[in-house]
Amino acid sequence: MLQLLSLLQTHRYWPGPVLAGRLEVSDRTLRRDVDRLRTLGYPVRAVRGATGGYQLEAGAAMPPLLLDDEEAVAIVVGLQAAAGGTVEGIQETSVRALSKVVQVMPPRLRRRVDALRSSWVPAVFTTSATSATNATIDAEVLATLAQACRDDERVRFGYRTRDGDPMDRSVEPHRLVTVGRRWYLVAWDLTRHDWRSFRLDRMTGASTTGVRFRPRALPGGDAAAFVTSSLRAAPQRHHVSVLVHADPAAVRRQVGRWGAVEELAGHRCRVTMEADDLRWPLFVLAGLGAEFDVEGPQELVERTAAVGALFTRATS
Repeated sequence: MLQLLSLLQTHRYWPGPVLAGRLEVSDRTLRRDVDRLRTLGYPVRAVRGATGGYQLEAGAAMPPLLLDDEEAVAIVVGLQAAAGGTVEGIQETSVRALSKVVQVMPPRLRRRVDALRSSWVPAVFTTSATSATNATIDAEVLATLAQACRDDERVRFGYRTRDGDPMDRSVEPHRLVTVGRRWYLVAWDLTRHDWRSFRLDRMTGASTTGVRFRPRALPGGDAAAFVTSSLRAAPQRHHVSVLVHADPAAVRRQVGRWGAVEELAGHRCRVTMEADDLRWPLFVLAGLGAEFDVEGPQELVERTAAVGALFTRATS
């Protein structure tokens, strides 16, 4: 019945013979187990006939959910982010939901989740570089680093630098920090003999070494502040300058913290941004709804022309 419920919770329509085959039971057993689920309050819709089958409908109340290990950990990560204030207005609700989920987790999952919760710090800071791309990370790398932060255990991993050069790193992990859509590890670099922040999406093959260490004092004591300070100091690939023919106050409301707005004469303003990826400035400029002239860089001039030609062809 638990396997049946797990399959039905995908909310897809299951033909009866296919569902019985997946469960390795007879059609009669399948019908009996469906009836038992209905008795427990699960609204299972049945379609009779040669093409008959079953589908779980949305009920009036939230039924118990069956989650695999990765789904359970993913829910905790999302709730933790919301509880930390990254989603406005649902912090208290997220804390309550988080406590309920963690309480019913088996010990093996609770250890992973506790490690992640104790070693993760969200940073309230975003740059155009961190918002322009979706940087995916390996769930196993995340779990390994979280446990190493909690247990004060050295880790090794392969790392790709900003320029794409591969290298090996051995570090003493301190904290995990999220900035926008990216994850960072703050750690003492045993090669450089200094504090560094490493992007998790650039890591490969993270593994613990079994060597414990005595934690060092992070300068300033705030891992999130350490990462955001490093991001501000990092050189960006592009200095964007755009002349916008619109009210500076309105442009400032649109641009927000993504760039600086300089008021000019004649109901105009200049928008400047530091960007590692030009897709984000293009997105911001498209949302202004105003005439603008790209002053630089030349690559942005060319990409703006290419995007304009693409949209023109789409409407021709």
